[in-house]
Amino acid sequence: MDLEAVAETVEGSARKISAVCEGSSILEPCVGMEFESEDSAKHFYDEYARREGFIVRLDRCHRSEVDNRITSRRFSCNKQGFYVRGRNGARLVHKPRASIREGCEAMLLIKVNKCGKWVVTKFVKEHSHPLHASSSPSYTMMDSKDRKIQQLTKELQHRDLQCQQYRRLLLSLLETVDEQTELLSRKVELVVNRVKQLENEEQKPLDTH
Repeated sequence: MDLEAVAETVEGSARKISAVCEGSSILEPCVGMEFESEDSAKHFYDEYARREGFIVRLDRCHRSEVDNRITSRRFSCNKQGFYVRGRNGARLVHKPRASIREGCEAMLLIKVNKCGKWVVTKFVKEHSHPLHASSSPSYTMMDSKDRKIQQLTKELQHRDLQCQQYRRLLLSLLETVDEQTELLSRKVELVVNRVKQLENEEQKPLDTH
């Protein structure tokens, strides 16, 4: 990888950092985000969904054929898909009820990489239905001090998530730069040694016998 490729890698990492920074109050998912586990990724998406105003549904997963471990997981909006009917149009439930399915395609897809990290590989933000940000039923009963504490707590949680993302992205960037620096150093050393070899060959006295 040459200097141009290194520059592209740096630019890509910068774009990821920029994506993390989008929005002052809500940390939005973006492709490339890493999590320590599937649970931590779900917790993050649950918090995002709560702030945006929708409910997360645990969707399909893919398992390894070797040890049956889950290698990818999709989290969807609970309005994803459509209501399923049985044969001849019969409902699959005993009591009739209104369907909440509206064919919404909003989702978050994560996959585990070689290092054991769970990485966001696809994120669909748009919903096919109105969003209603949830709030605590007793929120209106809180006094101004309680509301301020709640706001500050949410802000601290948001900042903490931001710091975690900054750290992962910067460490990844530094690792890439270190690798490319070492590679370039080896190439420079090879060129210098070759030049010295050529100079020594030119300085050897000619054999007159």
